[in-house]
Amino acid sequence: MRTSEKPAVNSAGPAGVLSSSTSRKLPVPPRERKPALAALAVLLILGGALATTLLVMRSGDRISAIRVVQQIGGGQKISANALEEVQIADTGVAYVAWSRRFAVIETYAAATILPGTLLTDQMTVTASQELGPGKAKVGLALKPGQAPAGLREGDRVQVIHVPGRSSGAQSRVLAPNALVHIVGEPTRTGSAGLITVIVDSTVSPQIAAYASGGEIAVAELPGAR
Repeated sequence: MRTSEKPAVNSAGPAGVLSSSTSRKLPVPPRERKPALAALAVLLILGGALATTLLVMRSGDRISAIRVVQQIGGGQKISANALEEVQIADTGVAYVAWSRRFAVIETYAAATILPGTLLTDQMTVTASQELGPGKAKVGLALKPGQAPAGLREGDRVQVIHVPGRSSGAQSRVLAPNALVHIVGEPTRTGSAGLITVIVDSTVSPQIAAYASGGEIAVAELPGAR
């Protein structure tokens, strides 16, 4: 007997198309949620908003500080007339409070302080090196032409011996970097007035002697402040 063979059933459809059972999509795992990252993002947003709010609130805060209104030379004692009260925004900088002004006038300028400067503790010292051992104050009564116009306390000057013409001697510097301590008002006769300078005690006798004879002049050193 002839046995008829049945053709094998091809699982693929026409043109190699998979049957419906194999053409189904593979299951996709559900997306993993990360609640910790979401919470962190929320905290960062809230933190930024809080910081902005604090900055806006602090910008309206005002503090009472000390502003210098007169030049104060390095080593010079700070006077009450050189200070004024000013209201400024609280920026976090440690400016000296106006309530401490009585303590400030017992201190000295660590370096030259210019008008308009807001005072900080680093600008003052309890003892002046300019007025320490080895230093001397010398008063100079200057005539017109012996001092530059506009000389102020805290300026640095050269103290120069200017001998009379009849002596035949040449001018020479007695103090190359003296501190102007006090500046008096010009006199009605046109004199430059009395100024007090701080110099080394080794040259103070010479300066005083020449000053009494009108043979002293001073030259300003603007770059030495």
